[in-house]
Amino acid sequence: MQVLQSIRKSNIYLFVIIYLSFFLDNVLLTVVVPIIPDYLFSNQLKTDNSRLGLKSLSPLQEKYEVLENDNGPLGTLLASKAFVQLAFTPFIGYLTETVGCCIPLLLGSCNMLVAAILFAYGNSYGVLVLARALHGSSSAAIAVSGMSILAKNVSQEFRAKLMPLAFGGIALGVLIGYPLGGAAYQFLGKSAPFLLIAFLISISIVLQILYIEDVTNDVIIDEVNCSQFLNFLQDKQIIITTFTICICTSTMAILEPCVPMWLLAYLNPPPSRWQLGAVFIPDSIGYFIGSHFAGLLPIAPWRIAFSALVLAGLSCCALPLAVSIYQLSIPHFGLGLSVGAVDAALVPYLATLVDSKGSNQYGTVYALQQVFVSLAYAFGPLLGGHAVRILGFPWLMRLIGFLNLMFCPLLLELEKDPKVGLLDDDYNTPRSYSTLDNTYTSLDEETY
Repeated sequence: MQVLQSIRKSNIYLFVIIYLSFFLDNVLLTVVVPIIPDYLFSNQLKTDNSRLGLKSLSPLQEKYEVLENDNGPLGTLLASKAFVQLAFTPFIGYLTETVGCCIPLLLGSCNMLVAAILFAYGNSYGVLVLARALHGSSSAAIAVSGMSILAKNVSQEFRAKLMPLAFGGIALGVLIGYPLGGAAYQFLGKSAPFLLIAFLISISIVLQILYIEDVTNDVIIDEVNCSQFLNFLQDKQIIITTFTICICTSTMAILEPCVPMWLLAYLNPPPSRWQLGAVFIPDSIGYFIGSHFAGLLPIAPWRIAFSALVLAGLSCCALPLAVSIYQLSIPHFGLGLSVGAVDAALVPYLATLVDSKGSNQYGTVYALQQVFVSLAYAFGPLLGGHAVRILGFPWLMRLIGFLNLMFCPLLLELEKDPKVGLLDDDYNTPRSYSTLDNTYTSLDEETY
């Protein structure tokens, strides 16, 4: 019992909780991608046939006709999560600064459990949209509170190493989610992967409750400063950093509804269900590598982000040239690598920018970052699903690639390193957060 209590009080235990929360959030995010297009398509065919009283003589021709109209509803379903996440993120940012970070993390995990159950047993389009939207509220809480906990508990010199390590949960979730969804859907049915995720979320909730019982009396609540939030919005470097994350993330968000439909409609022979999930494996591997190793490079964050955007732009332009699933692997790997590198380089850099202003409102700046990520996942699938009908998939990918390349020059504004420890206006002395540093220094030592 003494060993168990010492583990519960250690900061490694906290890191495991955050890692597991990120992992499950992204497994649930990606596991639906290979399932929902085929599931909606199958239900659409059954509904149309029963309504008309006809049986198609050509299933392939019928498939082409239906898929032309399915990108819009599918994009709306996938984007519903991001719209709800966009609405909840500012509230979560305020909540983390008033009640601490652990309670929002727990509430987000409970919402995610309900969303997984709805995905497992929901059969109608409305229930699936509700589940996806509920997942958006949980993602807002998990992302903002998780990043804030790490920023507050880790010293600046270790953030560039430890925070990308936490992204390992995101990368692993993305890596597992796509193939798990495709394979489990084909061999076990729609409910199986969501019930497994719900079981793992329940374990995470229990671990969080045990941790909250130990730290209830030690939580440090920060005073919310609205003027500081306005300063963040007016800071050029913070806006460019968050918008860079948005641009790169939107590239992957647009691919989610478009690639499965494009493969089903134009690939001959059409891919099987498990292949619709496997096509995203190179993205996941690329993100896993980029998020783990980009932060370890002795290169300025803006240079890493600059190179990643160039890679993303070139990969987008090359993606429509593929004529088979195997040829898609190279541009997909490049896209995943670029998104992972941008996250690993710029997300810890946001905490450094907060330090440079003499503040510790990390929840506020990560709420702002999540707003931009939510914008990418909200308008990416929604606009992508409709734009592909107007421009066609090849030209849509080329347009996104050009946008990534055109944004690169703005990253030159990040070349000037922020000066950490600016003078506080009220006391004319550098602000000190030694209480936090003394409380959590063991995290760096235990982790490394």
